[in-house]
Amino acid sequence: MSDHSEAPVAPVEAFEPPYYVAVFTSVPTEDRSGYGETAARMEDLVKDVPGFLGMDHAGTPGGLSITVGYFRDADALTEWRNNAEHRAAQKRGRSEWYRSYTLHVAKVERSHGFLRA
Repeated sequence: MSDHSEAPVAPVEAFEPPYYVAVFTSVPTEDRSGYGETAARMEDLVKDVPGFLGMDHAGTPGGLSITVGYFRDADALTEWRNNAEHRAAQKRGRSEWYRSYTLHVAKVERSHGFLRA
């Protein structure tokens, strides 16, 4: 993932349902050569998908990483899933960067947020 240390810390806003989320949770391998560059490229690439709403990232000190992508509809999520460059990054992730991962895709039926004034 890219370096978010300079960005303000805030979750992606709550959107009017329905929309979709893709929750990608991973545990890395020791060798992460090329991962940062590829993750940054994926973040740039997904922004070009019509219907992409945003992305949240979180990680634990032990190395567990969670990325949540938000998509307006199933077609946007399908376009991202089928993107050739994304597919190549997935293949490299399985062969080099991840000890394990899970992907959960869900349709959001309720959403709200809070922002302290």
